[in-house]
Amino acid sequence: MTSPHFSIIVPTFNRPDEVDELMASLTHQSYREFELILADGTPDESLVKIIDKYRTELTVQHLHRPYLGISDSRNLGCQHAKGQYFIFLDSDCVLPKNYLNTVIKGLNDNHFDAFGGPDAADESFTPIQKAISYSMTSMLTTGGIRGKKKHVGQFHPRGFNMGISREIFEKTDGYSSLKCAEDIEFSIRIISMGFKTGLIPEAYVYHKRRTSFKAFFRQVYRFGAARINIYKLYPNELKLTHFFPAAFLMVIAFLLLSPLVSTKLFIAGSILLIFYFTLIFIDSTIKNKSPRVGALSIIAVLAQFGGYGSGFIANFIQLLILRREKSLV
Repeated sequence: MTSPHFSIIVPTFNRPDEVDELMASLTHQSYREFELILADGTPDESLVKIIDKYRTELTVQHLHRPYLGISDSRNLGCQHAKGQYFIFLDSDCVLPKNYLNTVIKGLNDNHFDAFGGPDAADESFTPIQKAISYSMTSMLTTGGIRGKKKHVGQFHPRGFNMGISREIFEKTDGYSSLKCAEDIEFSIRIISMGFKTGLIPEAYVYHKRRTSFKAFFRQVYRFGAARINIYKLYPNELKLTHFFPAAFLMVIAFLLLSPLVSTKLFIAGSILLIFYFTLIFIDSTIKNKSPRVGALSIIAVLAQFGGYGSGFIANFIQLLILRREKSLV
């Protein structure tokens, strides 16, 4: 049997419904030379019945190791992969039917050693999921620097939609032991070793992310805290844009205290803030064709900036000011 061109590697933990949707989307791929590797850390056998549904339509390896971490899951998948390229996806992704054909075209045109693609919201997403997707991808938020053509510097693929050549895994030994931002650290190492990375803008995935603002806040809190971990390893990788959410929080705090100093300052700051969130509302409403999603997008942006910014500040204090060894994530 010919080895599959792609090995799609998906770490999962207690997400049977997500895996079901992802596998269903894979059955509709127009390009069929691929295998699916599910690196499953779920304590029980809940995925078995779902995987069995697709055995006749997909080539699947189910690697079940209870409580396996995300980096170890991806590395385990690579060790069992047969493809020339390994594609990492999150279990909460759904693929458009031409995803793999788009990846092939991008690789043929650019000869990337490692690549990434953006994420998008499908029409079937809930209003909250659409609002979160907007917040994480909009040019009006820090999401504007993720998965865009005009990316500053060499593109750093992210683990929710990331591909690498077999050679990269063999020369890097894969993901590190970091518990968060492990994909960013991996991309930095890949680039430092001289491999060519790039964005394939049309190779997007529908990324569900979190289903509540509370869960979204917790997720981006970890992202913000993890950025300080990356800084400790690679000081040159801390950019001005990474400070924006923390700066936003400090501006809000200053604005709340500003009436003690100047009423005019408070009014001017409030007008600017209202103007910004009005832009968010209008832009999201137009893009999602829904005023409800537009309104929810304001909450999503507050959760994104609040979560990332507070995680960034808390771990900055923990590691760089108090000089403690243990990170918050």
